Parts: sequence; structure tokens; C-alpha cells
Amino acid sequence: MAYLGVETSLTGRRWVGPGIEVERAAELLVQQTDLPQALCQILARRGVTPQEAEGFLAPALRDLLPDPRSLRDMEPAAARFLAALDRRERIAIFADYDVDGGSSAALLLVWLREMGHRATLYIPDRIDEGYGPNEEAMAALAAEHDLIVCVDCGTLSHGPIAAAVGAEVIVLDHHLAAETLPDALAVVNPNRQDEDGTSAHLCAAAVVFLMLVEVGRQCRVAGRTSPALLDMLDLVALATVADVAPLIGVNRAFVRQGLLVMARRARIGVAALADVARMDAAPAAYHLGFLLGPRINAGGRIGQADLGARLLATDDPHEAAALAERLDALNTDRREMEAVVRAQAMAQAEARGFDAPLVWAAGPGWHPGVVGIVASRLKEAANRPAIVIGVENGIGKGSGRSISGIDLGAPIQRLAAEGLLLKGGGHKMAAGLTVAEDKLEAAMARLGELLKKQGAHLAGPSDLQITGLLMPAAATVELVERVEQAGPFGAAAPAPRYVFSNMAIRFAKRVGETHLKVSFTNGDGTVMEAIAFGAFDTPLGAALENHGGARFHLTGRLDINSWRGRQSVQLLLEDAAAA
Repeated sequence: MAYLGVETSLTGRRWVGPGIEVERAAELLVQQTDLPQALCQILARRGVTPQEAEGFLAPALRDLLPDPRSLRDMEPAAARFLAALDRRERIAIFADYDVDGGSSAALLLVWLREMGHRATLYIPDRIDEGYGPNEEAMAALAAEHDLIVCVDCGTLSHGPIAAAVGAEVIVLDHHLAAETLPDALAVVNPNRQDEDGTSAHLCAAAVVFLMLVEVGRQCRVAGRTSPALLDMLDLVALATVADVAPLIGVNRAFVRQGLLVMARRARIGVAALADVARMDAAPAAYHLGFLLGPRINAGGRIGQADLGARLLATDDPHEAAALAERLDALNTDRREMEAVVRAQAMAQAEARGFDAPLVWAAGPGWHPGVVGIVASRLKEAANRPAIVIGVENGIGKGSGRSISGIDLGAPIQRLAAEGLLLKGGGHKMAAGLTVAEDKLEAAMARLGELLKKQGAHLAGPSDLQITGLLMPAAATVELVERVEQAGPFGAAAPAPRYVFSNMAIRFAKRVGETHLKVSFTNGDGTVMEAIAFGAFDTPLGAALENHGGARFHLTGRLDINSWRGRQSVQLLLEDAAAA
């Protein structure tokens, strides 16, 4: 049954509220704790009991951090890394070109620098080399180094690691592994097939952090000091959010603590990037995912692959400022490229229809650096796993994004094993692939079959999940701050979406080309402000701008707006329906 009877909203979506079990759990939380109902609704949806509520709202790293030695190969990896430092060996770090790879590399570079040692950074070019280690690069690095540490890549790189003759290789990764592992000294990966899966939600930077925890333990056993790892949690938080890792378990503690570290602005590269991004509030998960992450990624997408990692690792203020400006400019160029590809991909996908288990699009000349972002847009539009592929010279290179509850990485890996892809891999929420153009249709059809078995076709593209009802007078700054305790919000932990029922529009004004500013009331004298980004891209904008005195149910997420030292609550308006 639709929430408040809204089967078709102004944006064409059906509103879906919490089930009876969640509502009962929320009531129990209200009765047995002193927490507000709005917060209890979130906790109930997350399966938190009254006994667990206090610990959930204050996640402590000491309680949630897994023992690094619970991961296979961790002890030999840490011991070999420490031995390389002690013997002043030549160390190379081979990293992926995204935020997780850059953050992972920066963790190692900063740690080694604080121990008085420098390492070589190598990040492959997305266009010329593609994802992960390649034989030529690994052979060249092995000729000049004693140890190569592959971060956020390497788990499927059997040939390239074998080509690293003369050097030992450590892999610190989180991508899905095959049945056999490459012949490296150590492959530390919570998504190895012989792991139990309890740490499968970690990103690569978290795996690197765990290795440094184990290195620190080995240092203490030997009576030595090592760098303070808690000061590096800003990098782990950044990678966790930007790589869309589920914000559950220790990931919540990583991000919560990492945001506090970031607020101190001690990492000059991150501070410089926050400044060019005009980030004027205390850092939140939103800023990591939508302001900082895209700019760091811009180097690997369309520019120089190592810019992001260099920015995160630098201790030179002048270099930090220059790199931040460069990445900001590249991000602007990326947005322009993305807009062109997005329009073409959306039209193609809509022509195929959004009802299939897989939404996909492919086109000639689409830049490989933006297809992943466009896949995210398709996923959001259709509420389906999405693949977007750029084709050039008979070869398609693509990226995919999935929805909650649907594993995309495993089917992609299976397609590669079946010979439908030249290569492919990833994790549950994101994957990459390379496919021959003449096998493109067959590969996408097969992928759709595999995703259908997981139920990817069942989620309605029009379903909008609602947390509960709220009155304008109850939407205070204090309430929003309490609700934020259930955060951080992101993958597998969506921010709550509240409905303000039967509201009268007091004021509606277009802002820019596509946004709408609104104020509304329920008639008790309390007026609430709202902003609807992209409202005029849908029927929502025109309907509210020309409301004619009609009343509406309004829904969205709560936000604290700071202006000239004054704080107020505003609704980030996402949808509306006639009351």
C-alpha cells in the first residue's frame, strides 16, 4: 500500500513507507529510550534494538575495528613492508586512479615519509593502460625496486605480477577475487574466496589502514614507535564514501572519526581542495562524495592519473594549491563531457526501457573517464543496475553501478570467465569491463539474465522510500543534530526522508535555471524553507511554482542551513504529491 495513498507523485513515483514490523520496532525504541521518534524510525529501519541504540549512535573504532590478523596474508604483508623500511629498500606503490586508490597510496606515502623513507608512486593512465597492473609497467618497476605494493588493484593480475621479476609484490585490495590468486608474496583482500566475508564491506584504503595497524603492532613488539594512525583516518573516510562502500559496522566509525580529523584541516592537500570547492561548512559525508571525491577523481578520469594521490600525500602548501586548482579545472571539463554523454546514454536507455533487470547504453567515442558517472545517473533514474560503455576501434570500455541488494561484481566476473568479456571485475556496487564490440549485445543480454536471478527487475523505478511523518514545528536544529547521530548516511545507510503532510505553499521562486526555492506551512504559524534542486527538470517545479493555493504532501531530507552565523532547518525537497 502506498504511503499516504501516493501511487503517482508529481515526479511519477510511488511512495513506500516503513512496514508494520519497522513501525513496531520504532515504537519500542521510543518507549525504552529517551530518543525522539524521528531518530527511532531510522534506528528501527536499520534493525537496531533498544539495547544496541547507545552504542550505534556513538560508534567507537576500538570496539568495531577488526583484528588485522583476521585477514589472510596480513602478518607476512606487514612484516615484509616493515623489513623493506628497515633495509631501506626501494619501494614502489602501484595504485588505482580513483579516490580509493589515491587515498590508499597516500596512506602509505605519508606513513613512509614520517618514518624517513620515500617511495615511488605509479598510477596507470586510464586510456593508455587501463585499470590495474600491466606487464610492461610491473616489469619496469621490478627492475628498479625491491618491493611493489599494489593498492586497490592486483587481485586478478596474475600475468602482470608474474612479470615483476626481481621484486616481491604485496596486494592490498578489496575487489572480488577469482578461485586462484596471483603469485604474490601476500594478497590481503577481505573479498578473497577463502575469507569469511565479515570484512567484505571495507574499501581498499581501509585494508591499507589495517595493514598499517598491524605494522604498528609489530613495531611496538620490537620496542619501536610508528606514526599516529588516527590522524590518517580522514583519508580512510574519504575513500570509504567516495568508493560507495556500505556505511555499516566499522565503516561508520571510520567516516565519523575521519570527518573530525578532516575538520582540523591538518592535511594541506584536502584543505586546499576544500577551499577551491568553496566548502564553507564542517565536513560531512555529502562533501566527501559530491565535492571532494569528484575533483580527486577528475585527474584519473580525464587528466593526469596521479594528481589526486599527489594532492592527498603532499606536504608542500604551494604544490597543494596548484594541484587543487588543476583538479578543480579538470572537474569542470569532466562535467561538460559528462553532460554530452549523459544525454545520449539516457535517450538510448529510455528507448530500451527501464523495466529490464539491467539498464545499459553504449556509444562511439564516449570518454572512458565519464562512463562510470553516467552509469550512476542511469542507475538513479531507473533504480536498476546500469552499465555505460564507450566504444572505440571495435573495443568497448565500460563501467557499471548497482543498487542496494544487487551484486554487480560477481556477474561481471562470471561473464569474463564465460568469454563474453575481454576482462571484467569489481565489487558489489561497482564494476568495470572491456568487451569486443561484436559481443556487446550478447554480453549485456547475459548480464541481464544473471541480474534477474538476483531480483534486479523487481524494484519499481518509481518507488520512493519514506521514513515517516514530521510537522514543521518539530523540524528543529536540535532534532536534525540528533538525527545526524544515526549517520553518516550513504551507501546501505540512506539518509531519512520525511513527509510534511497537507502543506500550503507560502512562497515559490525559481532559482537559476532548474532549481526552486519554497516556503510552506501547515497553518499553525510555523513556516519552513525548502530548496528543490533540479525541480524544473521534472514536473515538480512547475506544479509548485504555479500551485494556485493547492495543498501538497512534501518529502525530502532535512538539512541545517548556516547563514551569517545563524542556523535554520531547510528541507531538501525531492518530491511532492497533491494532498
